[in-house]
Amino acid sequence: MQTLDEIIRFDRAFKAALGYEGGYVNDPKDPGGETKFGISKRAYPHLDIAALTLAEAKQIYYRDYWKTLNLQKVSSAVIADEIFDTAVNMGRRTAAKIAQESINFLGGDLAVDGSIGPSTIAALNSWAIKDERALFVTLNGFQFMRYAQIVKKTASQLRFARGWTKRIQQYRED
Repeated sequence: MQTLDEIIRFDRAFKAALGYEGGYVNDPKDPGGETKFGISKRAYPHLDIAALTLAEAKQIYYRDYWKTLNLQKVSSAVIADEIFDTAVNMGRRTAAKIAQESINFLGGDLAVDGSIGPSTIAALNSWAIKDERALFVTLNGFQFMRYAQIVKKTASQLRFARGWTKRIQQYRED
């Protein structure tokens, strides 16, 4: 059962991620292929992406991203939002690995397995209390490095760099 706090936190993260995602796009240079609200045909080949509604996209994001990544257990809304947005843009496993790499960079000792379980949650919550801003900046730093790797590997992806950079520009203090 969802708590009111979880509903509010997920809604906030969802709205923020939608601010970077658009409506329907079918860019032949986008490896995700046909996309709407950030939901790609590559990730969801069985869906009629063009007909996808915002409510359906929200259900997918809640079920397959927020809950799968255990973000309701992350004490900091800012950190949960950041990991959620990274997952929307780069995939769940990549977002989880970035979270684990970030914790390890800050001195942790997590297995970088791409799954956010109890150890990762505990480490995220501990660092969110110690220094939320340092964790947020580190998450964005690893995200940026992944973008740079993508562009280095596939030069045609440079066209997306400006949009990707917008995702990592600021720390939100609430």
